[in-house]
Amino acid sequence: MREINEMLQNKVKELLDNGTVDRVIGWEAGDFCYDMAPAMFTKDNVDELLYNGFCGANQSKYLISESQKEGKVLTLLKPCDTYSFNQLLKEHRFDREKVYALGIPCAGMLDVEKMKELGITGILGISEEGDTIKVKTLYGEKECKKADVLLERCKVCKGNEHKAYDELLIPAEEAPEVPGGADRFDLVEKLEAMSEAERFDFWRGELSKCIRCNACRNVCPACSCRTCVFDNANSGVAAKANVDSFEENMFHIIRAFHVAGRCTDCGECSRVCPQQIPLHLLNRKFIKDIDEFYGEFQAGEDLETAGPLTAYTQEDCEPGIVMEKGGGM
Repeated sequence: MREINEMLQNKVKELLDNGTVDRVIGWEAGDFCYDMAPAMFTKDNVDELLYNGFCGANQSKYLISESQKEGKVLTLLKPCDTYSFNQLLKEHRFDREKVYALGIPCAGMLDVEKMKELGITGILGISEEGDTIKVKTLYGEKECKKADVLLERCKVCKGNEHKAYDELLIPAEEAPEVPGGADRFDLVEKLEAMSEAERFDFWRGELSKCIRCNACRNVCPACSCRTCVFDNANSGVAAKANVDSFEENMFHIIRAFHVAGRCTDCGECSRVCPQQIPLHLLNRKFIKDIDEFYGEFQAGEDLETAGPLTAYTQEDCEPGIVMEKGGGM
């Protein structure tokens, strides 16, 4: 990863120096080595731009506001980020002429919470050696298998192909593979197999943790409305804290319906949730049903394919078929 970081630094400086772009959305280090957050860089501070296994944040949503400014912005897109990039572009949410997309390689992003679950705390730094993560901590050197500490979305990686870019940092044939391979609908099927009461108890247990911080909504590329219903003073639910189970359910169910057919399964909602609620499972249930009812569809895979919920064909399933299926979440 260190070699990739150096290559990225050099390429970004080149694009800034030759005037291709005048700023870049990258990642900067926070108080801890695993606290990597999106940030804006120019020639003045580009040396602070970093790329490592904790740069999981999807940058695509920032293009909505950045493309409205003067000049051209450089965005750094991991393969999975390009799906959100395409979906936003398909919805005309940003000005493509003001964006330069650099496809960067990814061998899987790391989940610090999973490291902590393995007893690895006081993390000071990491290095990757093949399938092993070596961790420098306050308590000495630790190590773990990379596959055990991948972000959930990386375990079900869509592949290392960039679906959109102006330039690739390294040739596609040299791009690393992510050690994933899990079935992304496995947990959805386990929930479907539960009784209605069991499913209700599962989601009440999870959603009762919600503190309405809006992190899931704010980070979601598909949540790109200029004014959200939950910010509308006339809606009756604006900036409203959860005071009962109905409001806890309503917020997340409305959000899941809102992004249905447009969610690229980027997993950002679950990644940023401070309560570690598996919100992506709600979205995956919708994705699974859409695949079964309308044929397999991946939001953001290209700019041409019409979404199954925004285009009608005579082959579309009848409402009665949906009702007979049951098996909700």
